[in-house]
Amino acid sequence: MSVDQALGFSETGTCSWYDESSFFGLKRGNTSLGEKVKPWHLSGAHKTLPLPCLVKVTNLENGRSLKVRINDRGPFIPGRHLDLTPRAAKKLNFHGDGLTRTKIDVLSVGDGRYRRKSRSGFLFW
Repeated sequence: MSVDQALGFSETGTCSWYDESSFFGLKRGNTSLGEKVKPWHLSGAHKTLPLPCLVKVTNLENGRSLKVRINDRGPFIPGRHLDLTPRAAKKLNFHGDGLTRTKIDVLSVGDGRYRRKSRSGFLFW
């Protein structure tokens, strides 16, 4: 997906969480961007959004929402549109369930001086 297509993109689907921890969560894998994943990160994986990007994730089951940095590819299970880190799943209150219905809204694409905000010109909050 291009940056212009991503800005203002919205999607609803099934969300899961994934954990790459090994020894007590201290040794983690790398994301598709080569970044280390830590247990306290609020990040996620999407199949087609440009990396990195910032999205608002809303749990449609309970109304909770959260800003999440998409910096990885996935999920690789058919029928799912988003994977989140365990901390993000806990904040959205679905960690124990494993899956939930979510809506994602792209807030910005890129980092630093290369960051572009959504077409609406604001970041929702």
